[in-house]
Amino acid sequence: MIEDAFDRWYGEEHLPDALKAFGARRAWRGWSDADASVHYAFYEFEDAARARAIEGSEALRKLVAEFDRAWGDKVKRSRDIVEAVQTVVG
Repeated sequence: MIEDAFDRWYGEEHLPDALKAFGARRAWRGWSDADASVHYAFYEFEDAARARAIEGSEALRKLVAEFDRAWGDKVKRSRDIVEAVQTVVG
């Protein structure tokens, strides 16, 4: 099943490689509860400017090339930058 192979590859290779290449504070991922075929990966940066600096970078190009080599067009991808404006801790 593609999800199992993807889950192993992403967790063991891609996520740790991306964390290091991007210089992010931390990274985490998960599967949507509403649609089991949707996978999310999150990277936390010091600020939005550091996240934006990844776009078009050599680090991202290398990771995209590796992703394409491993998965081709079997997995749909998109990217978005979300800047936190408020945090509430209970």
